[in-house]
Amino acid sequence: MILEVAILNIKDNLEKQFEIDFLKAGQYISSIKGYKSHSIKKCIEKKNKYILLVNWETIEDHNIGFRSSEAYKKWKALLHHYYDPFPSVEHYETVI
Repeated sequence: MILEVAILNIKDNLEKQFEIDFLKAGQYISSIKGYKSHSIKKCIEKKNKYILLVNWETIEDHNIGFRSSEAYKKWKALLHHYYDPFPSVEHYETVI
């Protein structure tokens, strides 16, 4: 299993609308082969900072399966305009 991690910095005063749109966007990511689960957590110290955690079967399920899909285009249209700066995404595997 692979864990995708992204720190999301949301433009000021758009946090509530981002959360609403993120709920809608969940249907797109969860429709992809290899998707296991996802969650988003809000930073306590910085009101416009979130962390996205997505579990995938393989890194290819995310990088190829999701990012080349029609679902990703819908995800992108809903969410990408909220980010400043655009987040970097990293992938982790369990070692212990």
